Amino acid sequence: MKRFKPALLLAALACLVSVNGFASAEESKSLPMINGQVKKVDESAGKMTIKHDAITNLDMGAMTMVFKASDPAMLKTVKPGEKIKFSVDKVNGQLTVMKIEKKK
Repeated sequence: MKRFKPALLLAALACLVSVNGFASAEESKSLPMINGQVKKVDESAGKMTIKHDAITNLDMGAMTMVFKASDPAMLKTVKPGEKIKFSVDKVNGQLTVMKIEKKK
């Protein structure tokens, strides 16, 4: 039985991950930053509720909705009532906050 080389295995894994819809760092840089306001943070669920302007990359109008956090650590950086700018993408069928910044 032949053994796979680590580089080949990593390349195959990278293809699998990109096919499954994970946004790469490069992809998240190109996402638009949307104005919003944090309404609720649920660290145990890894989600936050945001009232937001239109999300152009998803053809979604302005509304209030729940988003998954791509990194649970970002939930510790915001609290309800704060105005933010954030990017969002669909990852494995879930609307996911990819990047978040407090508005100045």
